[in-house]
Amino acid sequence: MFKKILIANRGEIACRVIKTARKMGIATVAVYSEADRRALHVQLADEAVCIGPAPSKASYLAMDKIIAACKQTGAEAVHPGYGFLSENEEFARRLEEEGIVFIGPKADAIAAMGDKIASKKLAMQAGVNTIPGYNEPIESAEEAVRIARDIGYPVMIKASAGGGGKGLRVAYDDAQCREGFESCRNEARNAFGDDRVFIEKFVEEPRHIEIQVFGDAYGNYVYLFERECSVQRRHQKVVEEAPSPFIDPDTRRAMGEQAVALARAVQYQSAGTVEFVVGKDKSFYFLEMNTRLQVEHPVTEMITGLDLVEWMIRIAAGEKLPLSQSELRIDGWAMECRINAEDPFRGFLPSTGRLVKFRPPAEVPGQVRVDTGVYEGGEISMYYDSMIAKLIVHGRDRLEAIGRMQEALDAFVIRGIHSNIPFQAALMQHPRFREGRLTTGFIAEEFPHGFTPEMVPHEDPLMLRLILAAVEHKWRLRNARLSGQMNGHRYAPSPNYRVIDAQGATPATVESLSDSRFVVRSGERVLQIDFDPRWRLGEIVLQVRIGDAPMTVQLEREGILYVLRHHGAELRARVLPEHIAALWPLMPLKSPPDMSKFLLSPMPGLLREVSVTEGQEVKAGEKLAVIEAMKMENILRAEQDGKVKKIVAKPGASLAVDEVILEFE
Repeated sequence: MFKKILIANRGEIACRVIKTARKMGIATVAVYSEADRRALHVQLADEAVCIGPAPSKASYLAMDKIIAACKQTGAEAVHPGYGFLSENEEFARRLEEEGIVFIGPKADAIAAMGDKIASKKLAMQAGVNTIPGYNEPIESAEEAVRIARDIGYPVMIKASAGGGGKGLRVAYDDAQCREGFESCRNEARNAFGDDRVFIEKFVEEPRHIEIQVFGDAYGNYVYLFERECSVQRRHQKVVEEAPSPFIDPDTRRAMGEQAVALARAVQYQSAGTVEFVVGKDKSFYFLEMNTRLQVEHPVTEMITGLDLVEWMIRIAAGEKLPLSQSELRIDGWAMECRINAEDPFRGFLPSTGRLVKFRPPAEVPGQVRVDTGVYEGGEISMYYDSMIAKLIVHGRDRLEAIGRMQEALDAFVIRGIHSNIPFQAALMQHPRFREGRLTTGFIAEEFPHGFTPEMVPHEDPLMLRLILAAVEHKWRLRNARLSGQMNGHRYAPSPNYRVIDAQGATPATVESLSDSRFVVRSGERVLQIDFDPRWRLGEIVLQVRIGDAPMTVQLEREGILYVLRHHGAELRARVLPEHIAALWPLMPLKSPPDMSKFLLSPMPGLLREVSVTEGQEVKAGEKLAVIEAMKMENILRAEQDGKVKKIVAKPGASLAVDEVILEFE
């Protein structure tokens, strides 16, 4: 077994590998860029080596520097994590030449699976289902019909030079095929000057389902069942689960056996994932093979009870697979939410900056797990991807896992930057998600115009208002106990309140049974609310029982305004004694300043380009500036016609949210 390994990565996956290495008694070396000098993986590792400036090309992708770090520290092997150099055949080959073990597959297997065309041919030779199609130009509508019948309807007719939805038709019968062929040719000729048309099988209601495979150097192979990864936004996975709510045992076995056949065909050693697209009739077709550990590997670990990183290290050290296929079992249900630094209410724009508060839910072995590479007070950098943490839960069945995830999301406190937790909480409540009716188009179909706070309606808004009334009464009872009050003038809080929010004013009467138990009445509604007796006023996470039902909420005060969050919904309200509430409508309201004459940065990031000059006339839709954050360029355009009066920020500036870039006349 290795005595020391180097982790050629950063963030949560570097921390994840360090945990397993420590459990196995293996010393670890972290590498880091100048931007990651204080990162968690640097603190956790036994040694750390700086390998360059912040940009990935100059640090985490610099092979020479990583190999030099191995030699400097005496690391015998390298775990690449995922991303960066994890699927780079040249890196694997160079390590081998230097006598350093790559904890992953051999370079030849990476090369074979990295080429889309070559991997599809290998898959076909190995007997793996591939999407049927005819990849030569088709000359006539009758030829198109003959090919479509051979493939089997429905089929997708698409132009060779197509794009943007042009030159694309789906046909369910001969008539639609003839018509679609002619339409595609005409559209393609007019739009692209190229009328070549191809046909392939159209997968209805497609799901993205992947099989985890392992192989060793002795010809042993297993599959560790499937993961459902259909919930995606712009081709990025958002929620993953294992097993899939769609796959039956026979389909699981067939997919697993084909995945193993492909791994055997390239003499695969280590962890790998074979990705399939699965149709509504449970037909499945090979997409690609990822020759590395996947982001979502924890859900497989939760249902199998295995440590996949440990398996990777043992196989790389020359050991055999520890279990055979017949010894592997699925236990319960696991689900993972990717917690990303982005603002779901502003088009999922990246959000960078300091983590003023970072308090994940408590980890419970076998139930709740948090994989992260950040800490409270740390910084989310603009240079790398947006993942803050992975929240993983396990339950006896899918509904218990969803319920556990909802509670964990409610208890996850992130402040200082925005996160996608409200969106994840909304997904957990979505009827279609709860039923398991998932496709790769799920988010695009259910949230076609983006995500807004109104899309997270709470199932019981009155209950949230009554919780706030109880909290306010608890504050006032504490005030009543202040010492130094004059006899005859002691403060006694009134039990009658009004909870004032955007929907109006809700009357509530609060009776205190103890310091943590209250009965709240509003009209005919009566609730007994029990606070966790350990909770103190001012703490964000509050656990309560409504009758016999436990729930977790997040509670903060902004001046006299309460902000209560639960299941992704947010209630902003004032709780006032009844006699004060009657005077509230008489209070003057201060109007917010008019910012329409300014272009403001919608996110923290680097100002790459200012595309206009002072005095320039601009039209609606014209490009004004480009901001880069988390590997993505974001173009800011004019919302209306106007004239540039002053450019405030210069290219190269680091911008905060709502910082002024330029001013209009």
